[in-house]
Amino acid sequence: MKLTRKRLQQQLDAIAALPDEAIDASDIPELTEADFRRGVRGMFYRPIKKPVTMRLDADVIQWLKQDGPGYQTKANALLRKAMMQSLAGKQATKASEERQKAVASKNKRLRRAS
Repeated sequence: MKLTRKRLQQQLDAIAALPDEAIDASDIPELTEADFRRGVRGMFYRPIKKPVTMRLDADVIQWLKQDGPGYQTKANALLRKAMMQSLAGKQATKASEERQKAVASKNKRLRRAS
């Protein structure tokens, strides 16, 4: 019998409804600190892909394709790196602004107290 999405969801719901005491974990070894140190965050992360149409400069496409197959993956990796740098920059800017506000607030309180 083929496992359909509906059947899979039913099985997952049934498992989620089980109380912790009903789950037999006797054959699963306990994780140690060493196990957690060896762990790799995001190793199995696979974001959802969506097809898009983009107009790119011909020389950019040629550069992406110069190493052979995989140019779309290469383009995605470059865009993801730029996105992560942008997000990190925005977070750093926000943190800096928050620190500046905190210092200004503290200075204002000190001036009032004196």
